[in-house]
Amino acid sequence: MIPALGDRRGFPDLEPTAYLNHGAISPPSVWVKAAVSEALEATARLGVGAFLDTVEQRDRLRGKLAALIGAQGKDIGFVANTTSGLIAVAQCLDWERGDRIALFGGEFPANITPWQQAARQHGLDLCWLRPEHALEDLAKELGSGLRMVAVSAVQFQTGLRMPIEAMSAMCRAHGAQLCVDAIQAAGIVPLDDWAGQVDYLVAGSHKWLMGTEGLGFVYVHPDRVAALRPNLAGWLSHEEGLRFLFEGRGHLRYDRPIRARADQFEVGMPNVLGCVALEAALDPIQSLGVDAIHRHVSAYLDALEEGLVARGFGSLRAPEADARSGILSVEVPAPWDVIALNHALGVRGVSASTPDGRLRFSPHWPNPLGEVAGVLSALDDACASLS
Repeated sequence: MIPALGDRRGFPDLEPTAYLNHGAISPPSVWVKAAVSEALEATARLGVGAFLDTVEQRDRLRGKLAALIGAQGKDIGFVANTTSGLIAVAQCLDWERGDRIALFGGEFPANITPWQQAARQHGLDLCWLRPEHALEDLAKELGSGLRMVAVSAVQFQTGLRMPIEAMSAMCRAHGAQLCVDAIQAAGIVPLDDWAGQVDYLVAGSHKWLMGTEGLGFVYVHPDRVAALRPNLAGWLSHEEGLRFLFEGRGHLRYDRPIRARADQFEVGMPNVLGCVALEAALDPIQSLGVDAIHRHVSAYLDALEEGLVARGFGSLRAPEADARSGILSVEVPAPWDVIALNHALGVRGVSASTPDGRLRFSPHWPNPLGEVAGVLSALDDACASLS
């Protein structure tokens, strides 16, 4: 089976007739299930004998993830999830007391808590910006001095795509660093030139990359690696950390240097199955092309947005095309309750979500454009059932 835009045959077990929740968790495809099953079977058959093959697989995956953002494989490290990657960055910077960090209101907590903790531990100052006025607010704060700007590439509540390129230019002009949480962007928004523009980028695999939960990756710009402090290093963070297991006597040492690369964050045994799943999920995305996927999803959301607005729902989608992502969120009008309405949609085969009281739709490449009419019909029926 060859993946094609609007073709959901690769997800035969998926029960909802319209799965619009890729901004939450993507269901595993037949390619992911087959790859994970094969890897698990190899370990069941060979035990530790399968380990070196998994090392090779992870290196191959690094290259594919690097290509997604225009980086090199050596600049990619694996972590447990987006939060772990952001904690690693926040805890391993060479902070000085009084350094200032800019955060954005309305962010998912994964991109807030790690910086708050770093601020408490290192005596840092936090300032808060507004996503909808990002460049205006950032210009004011940069003039007062900032060490770090932490932002999500796409805002999870509204789908607002942040002006990362412009923010990057502003940060560099003022000597500030830029850390991007890309979990709502990677796999749906073109990022292939971001490696040269951001200092750090972190994403999990279970949303738009369509992998499984429990795996994420970190990109560190080559110019920033030397300044990292290995505060979270583990036994696999060392250079040549595996030699003592495979090359005989004399290689068990505790003085090997910590790798001056993003993979210093790979502190212990990896999520092997998560890496296998992510590669299998990533192959269709790269085959189809993120640009093409984004156009397909945008066309889907254009039609859905028109129907929702005609029914009195308040769209939170940005009017500018370059500020749009794969998310369409709406305000639910009276008299309907958003939670009850979402439940009623679920009963009718439409899977959506309700972050902070908005009704959010997030289709991906398998969703056919002709599905929109059925979604709107299910909405009409759901609203009627609640009246």
